[in-house]
Amino acid sequence: MPKAPKIFSGNAHPQMAREICEFLNLPLSEADVRKFSDGEIFVEIKENVRGDDVYIIQPTCTPVNDHLMELVIMVDALRRASARRITAVVPYYGYARQDRKVAPRVPISAKVVAEMFMAVGVRRVLCMDLHAGQIQGFFNIPVDHLYAAPVLLKYIKEQFKDVVMVSPDAGGVERTRAFAKRLDAGLAIIDKRRDRPNECQAMNVIGDVKGKVAILLDDMVDTAGTLCNGAATLLEHGAKEVHACCSHPVLSGPAIERLNSSCIKSLVVTNSIPLRGDALKCDIIKVLSVSQLLAEAIDRIHNEDSVSSLFV
Repeated sequence: MPKAPKIFSGNAHPQMAREICEFLNLPLSEADVRKFSDGEIFVEIKENVRGDDVYIIQPTCTPVNDHLMELVIMVDALRRASARRITAVVPYYGYARQDRKVAPRVPISAKVVAEMFMAVGVRRVLCMDLHAGQIQGFFNIPVDHLYAAPVLLKYIKEQFKDVVMVSPDAGGVERTRAFAKRLDAGLAIIDKRRDRPNECQAMNVIGDVKGKVAILLDDMVDTAGTLCNGAATLLEHGAKEVHACCSHPVLSGPAIERLNSSCIKSLVVTNSIPLRGDALKCDIIKVLSVSQLLAEAIDRIHNEDSVSSLFV
């Protein structure tokens, strides 16, 4: 009889870790993850992990650097405690937007993070809706890339009729087309001009949105400028109402203020990142859980079953 996997959590999203353990019918393993008074991170694994298949649930969300360091130090502690295999379960992969050189003398930070994971002893990565799929190529270890699409599609089918899926920019067309195909819905694209990072101006709509329920789809919402400008443009082009869906609710800076004053009727997100502060009080945000999806993937990885069959 193979040993059951052990699930650990840092401080990024303990609620998700508990939910995953409930679906797997396993206890959440004990670890002390805290800071010294000067901000250094301390980790102590509180149980025997020798020869175990270990999973660390830790989205690298805000504060990104703290949660990233928690993860790599936990991996080092587990490796030194003789864990057989360590899998980093990173529903939200921080630094994913820095996946290529967009100007001279800038880093490719997404690759730096991948190299950190491998250097400390991560032997497999489980992530969800990467900003760019090619980030998987930064790793020399197996990467299981999950999609929140099954959860989001189910919600859209149940809640909306006569929809058109809208990509907020050219980069998201492939993702939006896949949703439109599964929903047998129309497809539209917003032609966007971005002047500076986190600032954009929506210019035009390619496709027919007149009289339809427009659903903006993106992998993440950060400052919400893209979504709010896009929603206003869609209404100007005749959309009946505008909703938005995304996997990762980063929601930094003026995001909540913008959403509250926008024409977006609802923003559907997953729990890949826990909502904090004003986001918890925002009435238009609806959170869907992907904990069961992650739990199923962990179970399949542990039992050497197919993960890709989750999406067939």
